[in-house]
Amino acid sequence: MTTTPPLTGHSISLAGLRIPERYRHDWALFADWCAAADQRPIPAAPQTLAVFVREHPAAIATQRRRLSAINAVHTDHGYPPPGRTETVRRHLDTTRGRRSDRLAPILLRTAAALPTEGWPSGLFGRRDALLLVLAATGLSFADIARLRRRDIRIDDGALEVTTRAGERIRLTPAPDAEDHLGVAIYRRWAHIQAFLDENPGTHLLRHHLTDPVDILANPLTAEQGRQPLVCPIDRWGHLPHGQSMSAQSISALVRAHLSGRAPNRPTLPVVPPDTDEAGIEPEVVLDPDYYERGIAARRRDHQDLGDLADTFDEIEQRADALFDDLLSVLEGL
Repeated sequence: MTTTPPLTGHSISLAGLRIPERYRHDWALFADWCAAADQRPIPAAPQTLAVFVREHPAAIATQRRRLSAINAVHTDHGYPPPGRTETVRRHLDTTRGRRSDRLAPILLRTAAALPTEGWPSGLFGRRDALLLVLAATGLSFADIARLRRRDIRIDDGALEVTTRAGERIRLTPAPDAEDHLGVAIYRRWAHIQAFLDENPGTHLLRHHLTDPVDILANPLTAEQGRQPLVCPIDRWGHLPHGQSMSAQSISALVRAHLSGRAPNRPTLPVVPPDTDEAGIEPEVVLDPDYYERGIAARRRDHQDLGDLADTFDEIEQRADALFDDLLSVLEGL
């Protein structure tokens, strides 16, 4: 009779995967449950993991260990960790869930009060309002920072957000609300990005926010879909399409709005363009001795700078001497 050798080494293979030994027990529990529930263990959907946590009650420390194992196996095989989602966090931390539920209406009311027109107040107001709406869904600031334009859409009157981990979060309107505040806020920001797709630069955007016009939002191209959903805005109103806000910046901005200490963005007057003089360039008359004077200046500078080499050599010699003196002092201590 042959005996099976004991399991040794750093990892073993389960279902064709290389599982580190320290994760073997917790991963086997999850994989067996997925097989019984007809669910895919990898890549696992966040909703699947949330059901697993609910059907396997345990101490918080035990649940965190299980999630760490499942997340690590996914990460090792090139998949996003499903345990780092808001759905799973709420199952593990009920206090967090209750806090998010209390903050959500406050965030939405704050977002509704922000300006939507004027320069640059309307630009900052539209972006910050969307940040507050996204925070009201319970998404972490890191998840918000990673969102791309293709990750958010309007579905059956609700705002649906898909995170990098594949989690789908829906923000539905209140039962007594006529319009969906989150949808309206998202559309205002999407109009800004659609306007910049056709009119890059801040000059025309400045006039658009002063006197808005309807924007026809075309389907996103592949490049536009990969652009960050929320971008930083500098003091001139420039939005770098390829740069996303950091999680730290989003956190600070959301907290500032909640505490009433958000930066004040006054509405500045915008002078309409003068169309009468458009296309008229002033006549420029060059000095006839322009080139000769330039050549003479370059020749003079070349002679003056020629002595710098000797000056630099002298400075280097003095520095070497001072360095030698310093070494002598140190050796005598």
